[in-house]
Amino acid sequence: MGPQVLIPVSLFAMIFGIVYLFFSTRNRERMALIEKGVDASIFLKGAGKGGSAWKVFVVNLAFLLIGSGVGIFLALLITTYTSLDDDAVYPSIIFIMAGVGLLGGFKTAKDLDKEQ
Repeated sequence: MGPQVLIPVSLFAMIFGIVYLFFSTRNRERMALIEKGVDASIFLKGAGKGGSAWKVFVVNLAFLLIGSGVGIFLALLITTYTSLDDDAVYPSIIFIMAGVGLLGGFKTAKDLDKEQ
């Protein structure tokens, strides 16, 4: 049993552990609220905003991909017209532009939440 087998098994165990902790913790919180006599309608409040979460995810993903694409293009331009090292320019510009894209996505998603 070499490392080729341990990596997928440990990845599966990690994902299972995270999902198990999420659902067990959520169940314990709900049971504690029910024991205190809190109205069960608070569990349904998040159900109406399910579409909003997908919009935020799609907007952030779109801005991330746009930022990464612009970063690759800018890195290509910089390395073509300057004598800078390719190994340093590509990752730095891609990460910078991806961060700018995520920042733009965050601001856009915040505006989407205000509209609703």
